[in-house]
Amino acid sequence: MKFIIASNNSKKLFELERILKPLGVEAFTAKQLGVSLDDVEENGSSFAENAYIKAEAACKKTGLPAIADDSGLCVDALDGRPGIYSARYGGEGATDTDKINKLLSELNGVPSEKRGASFFCSICCIFPDGYKITAEGECKGSIAGAPSGSSGFGYDPIFLYEGKSFAELSADEKDKISHRGNALRELKVKLTEYLGGKNADR
Repeated sequence: MKFIIASNNSKKLFELERILKPLGVEAFTAKQLGVSLDDVEENGSSFAENAYIKAEAACKKTGLPAIADDSGLCVDALDGRPGIYSARYGGEGATDTDKINKLLSELNGVPSEKRGASFFCSICCIFPDGYKITAEGECKGSIAGAPSGSSGFGYDPIFLYEGKSFAELSADEKDKISHRGNALRELKVKLTEYLGGKNADR
C-alpha cells in the first residue's frame, strides 16, 4: 500500500519509512510521486488541527492515504511559545540559528530551574474513504543556555534531555525518547490494528 507523506523533509520521511515498512506500507513524498501538493494555510489552533489540514489536502489531491505531522517546541517561561509557530518563529526566511538565537534572547536571565520545555508532535493519517487515525507524542526537557551538539535539526541544539541536547544524541538514542518517535510508535499500533482489520475483511 502506498502512502503519501505531506512533507518534503527527508528526515521525517526516513523516520516514517522505518515505522511503516514492516506493515507493508511504502511512504513517498509528493516529489517522489511526481505530483505537486497545493500550499495549504496552516491556520489551525493546535498541532492536531494543522496536521489534519495537511493530511486532508494531500489525500484529496492524490487519492492516496496521507500522513502529515505538525510539531514544535513549547517553552514554559514563554507561556508555551513558540508552539505551533515553531517553524515560523523569527519571521520569514529565518534560519534554525536565527530561531534559536531569538528564543535564547527571550530567555535571557531566566534561571535553569525555570527553563522547562516540551517538544510536541501530532500525526494525522487520512484514508480516501475518510477514515482518520491520529497519534501524539511529547518529550519533556529544558532549554540550555547555549547550543551544543552537531546532530539533529531545528531546536535540537538547545533542547536538553537528561543533561544532553537532542543534537548530542545519536539518531537511535533520539528516536527512543523523542516526541516524534513517541507519536510514530502510537501511530504504528493504531495502523496495525486498522490494516489488520481491513485484511480480515477481505
